[in-house]
Amino acid sequence: MFVPDIEPLNIRALLIIAAVSSVMLTVSQGSYVLGFENGEDRPGGDTTNTRKINSNSFSHSSANLAFDQELDFKVGNGFFRRVWVSAPASTQASDGLGPLFNSRGCQRCHVKDGRGHPPLGNEKKSESLLLRLSIPPQTAEQNQLIASGRLLAAPDPVYGHQLQGASIQGFKTEGSLRIEHTPIPVSFKDGEEVILMRPEYRIEDLAYGPLHPEIRLSPRVAPQMIGLGLLEAIDEQDILSQADPDDADKDGISGRPNMVWSRDMNRLTVGRFGLKAGVATINEQNQGAFLGDIGMSTPMFPDHAGDCTEAQQKCRTALHGNSPQYENLEIPAQIVDLVLFYTRNLAVPARRNPKDSTILEGKQYFHRVGCAACHTPSYQTAAISDRPEHSEQLIWPYTDLLLHDMGDGLADGSEEGQANGREWRTPPLWGVGLTEVVNGHTRFLHDGRARNLQEAILWHGGEAENAKTQYMELSKLERQKLLNFVNSL
Repeated sequence: MFVPDIEPLNIRALLIIAAVSSVMLTVSQGSYVLGFENGEDRPGGDTTNTRKINSNSFSHSSANLAFDQELDFKVGNGFFRRVWVSAPASTQASDGLGPLFNSRGCQRCHVKDGRGHPPLGNEKKSESLLLRLSIPPQTAEQNQLIASGRLLAAPDPVYGHQLQGASIQGFKTEGSLRIEHTPIPVSFKDGEEVILMRPEYRIEDLAYGPLHPEIRLSPRVAPQMIGLGLLEAIDEQDILSQADPDDADKDGISGRPNMVWSRDMNRLTVGRFGLKAGVATINEQNQGAFLGDIGMSTPMFPDHAGDCTEAQQKCRTALHGNSPQYENLEIPAQIVDLVLFYTRNLAVPARRNPKDSTILEGKQYFHRVGCAACHTPSYQTAAISDRPEHSEQLIWPYTDLLLHDMGDGLADGSEEGQANGREWRTPPLWGVGLTEVVNGHTRFLHDGRARNLQEAILWHGGEAENAKTQYMELSKLERQKLLNFVNSL
């Protein structure tokens, strides 16, 4: 059994249990687990997908769904994969795209329900990378809406909340995103050197006039879709209890929730979804994506013109797919509900080799350098009577769902609700090691700049600076063991 070097100060107890249980090391800073813990091989609890690992590993349903629910999952999958077309079309159930949009369908960004990426190789653009636009609040009303959580950010007066890089026939796309990179060398304590690539973003070929002079650009790649229903099922108090906005315990970590207005709950609540935790529920996230990314109206967002602004009148008065047959919408409630069921029930795959001694050594280093201070390993979900598959499950997402200052290197300067330009939500780590299997790449962080997990760690700053420094002081073998553990999640 592996036992790490232990500082002699303030050690109160060292309890070693049999190999079938956990090994707990108690130090003055807290406790962390060295050995295998019961249930961590099934990170989604009873929902965990235990099928053979392959490129479809993010696309299976919760393992504990009732038989009659499987049909809803499959139909929801069909709508998630649907490629929408412009109106009018011969089939009203498929029209309403745009006129300006970022993608023709959900699956085009969340390929195989996995992680997006920036342009790779000879690609000039990537459908799974979008560019959020915002400006400082311009009116008292905007300030009030942002303060109340009802508005995340003030949009560009011409181009709205995001750059639309595609359009239907007869309309010009809003512009083109260009990315240039600057190499940044980083040296480890043992002398190894790696080169990070810092991306710089600009917009070219603007079709509708200039951007606001105070425009802020925030590139975002589509996140993986697994385990969303379980994250939604975590009790709100379990998230709030981890917040330490003033760093009262002086550990350098001051996570805080992004409190946003939920249309579903009709109240201010914890944001859980989106890269800055700007959305409270999966339903709101889904319907917002239909509107902003595909340009289609839903019950929550009935505007058929999508993200088109008043300055884009041709777009706002274009033919659309709102139909009496479908509640005078393009995406009626029945389709919204089926897509919601599908996205709530994409199962987390089982861990790979979680009891392997090398993996367990890596787990120890993960805790020792401080990764778990933000990447909270586990939760017990709340009791939910109408969603028994997600109710009272022991899950292992490795996130606190809080905002953290990640330093200048990752700052985008864009505010989103209560999140400032340096803050990002801690992303869940479950399934991260299968990104290459499912999506054919290993690009990470909010804009995919990290080409592998080690680069993702090296971009950490701000509250994570100390953890990054400790990682860099590990030996190459120790670093690899830590990465092996993360890849097993």
